[in-house]
Amino acid sequence: MASIQPKIVNGRKYWQIVSSQRINGKPRPVVLEHLGTADSLLKKLNKKNHGEIKLKSYSHGLIVSLLKITQDLDLVSIINKHVKSQRKYFSDMLIRRGFTVGSFILFATLGRICEPSSKRAWSNWAKRTSLPTLLKINISKVDCQDFWDTMDCVPEDKIDDIGFDILEKIREKYIIKTDTLFYDTTNFFTFIASTNKRCTIAQRGKNKQKRTDLRQFGLAMTVSKNDYIPIFHDIYKGNRNDSPVFIENVDKLVNRLDKLKMNKKKHTLVFDRGCNSKKNLTYIEKEKKLFYIGALSPCYHADLINDADGNYEKIKLKNQVLYIYRDKRVVWGQKRTVIVFVSDKLKAGQVREIKNIIDKCDKDLDELHIALQGKKCKQNNRYKLLKKIDGIISNPKIEDVFSYTLSKKKNQPYQIKYQINDDAIERIEEKFGFRIIMTNRHNWSSKDIIEAYHGQSIVENAFKNIKNPSHISMRPNFHWTDHKIKVHAFSCVLGYTLTMLIWKTIRESTHYKGNLDNLLDTLSNVRLASIITTEKKKIKLKHQLEEMDDEELQFMNALSVIDSHKRKMKIDGISVYK
Repeated sequence: MASIQPKIVNGRKYWQIVSSQRINGKPRPVVLEHLGTADSLLKKLNKKNHGEIKLKSYSHGLIVSLLKITQDLDLVSIINKHVKSQRKYFSDMLIRRGFTVGSFILFATLGRICEPSSKRAWSNWAKRTSLPTLLKINISKVDCQDFWDTMDCVPEDKIDDIGFDILEKIREKYIIKTDTLFYDTTNFFTFIASTNKRCTIAQRGKNKQKRTDLRQFGLAMTVSKNDYIPIFHDIYKGNRNDSPVFIENVDKLVNRLDKLKMNKKKHTLVFDRGCNSKKNLTYIEKEKKLFYIGALSPCYHADLINDADGNYEKIKLKNQVLYIYRDKRVVWGQKRTVIVFVSDKLKAGQVREIKNIIDKCDKDLDELHIALQGKKCKQNNRYKLLKKIDGIISNPKIEDVFSYTLSKKKNQPYQIKYQINDDAIERIEEKFGFRIIMTNRHNWSSKDIIEAYHGQSIVENAFKNIKNPSHISMRPNFHWTDHKIKVHAFSCVLGYTLTMLIWKTIRESTHYKGNLDNLLDTLSNVRLASIITTEKKKIKLKHQLEEMDDEELQFMNALSVIDSHKRKMKIDGISVYK
């Protein structure tokens, strides 16, 4: 029996008539006819004498999933609650479009999640989605000025309060495991001009995307275990180091935990080596009474590495066997539990790095030797040659690996003879791969401490998702004032939070193992068709989901949005009109 089936090509859905036939004794799908896109199919249907038919489809799955969570969290009303005090300031804008401040923040957030672009391009994107159909709203006149005016209406000192209320609502609706919290920082480059003196947040610093030529701002974030839900975030100047930023954010994080009535004794903060200092550790342990897990740099604690030699014990960690050395000793004036072990993954990476450096030095020395033998070479200054050779092999990571001689016979060019010391390479590699973890959780097992520290990759994955150019992306930033940058960052972090709630729901319902990006793409492929038929001068409109594959259907059922298109989604606070 023949059937009409969809096929996704380069993100677009095409239709074809497929029949199951036996080929070489085995059942195989055979394409009987390619129908093309929905528009192509419409043209073929219009040739029939069954009345005029118009069909148009919209991206639907991701939009309806996000609106469902927005509805459950009462998100728009929460935002509006914190801007009521400034109603006179923006009442003219509300009357002009009929939407509240919270609705515009929601619109901006949805746009960043689904198709990151400027506010100028937002309406072009929204028209291609089911957003107007689901909310029964008219967005044709929404422009970038509306978003800019709205962002000015969100008080900077209320952003943290809005985040707190949203987090409280999330904890009310979802079970979020927060016993271990992961803290880290990153930065985002901007294209803000150097001559712009009104923006103080965007400064030049060490950029993690290697764009040191551009101004940047920093993002600090703390996320929960398992579900990766942001507990707290902060925007700071791009030229500040991690250590002083950390101590400020610890205060804000502790205040957030206290307001949420989360017992600090049952929570552990995990952070990386960039946050270390004697002052910081003393402060969070003695002043804030926090439990923590951090790391030490092996190059500054060689005594620990030496003590560990020959004193390792074996433990099982998930699917691997690890050899560790555990001790309790005074570090920076306080007694801390320390664990030393060798990370095979880290060691392999460091060995590759050294090999690449050696190979490059080998190649450069060889090229220099060949160049000296050329007839046109006029390099006869021994001092300059020695300086050039030393410049090639002077990398501190490969100390004593290369040895060379520079000799010259009468009327002959200089000769470079060099050799690589394999023993020196072996000595270097013996120092590779060491990790040192420290904690004041003295009663925890070594396995629990190491697993908690490895969870640091959770917040790194969060930053990876926020920098994803296809979804959520905080870049590029089209704003150039401190206030708008902070509101923009808030909407992006909010977008990340909503997508993680979708990911959590689907993972718990379907045991989904894929990443967030693929999940969002799959939901975006679910489309809603608007079918308009004209018969006997009567026009009928019908909304219908296009045929879904098994995975798409499974996701839509898990999120309980399979029938949401059949009725208007009521989200409190969207419009100022009742």
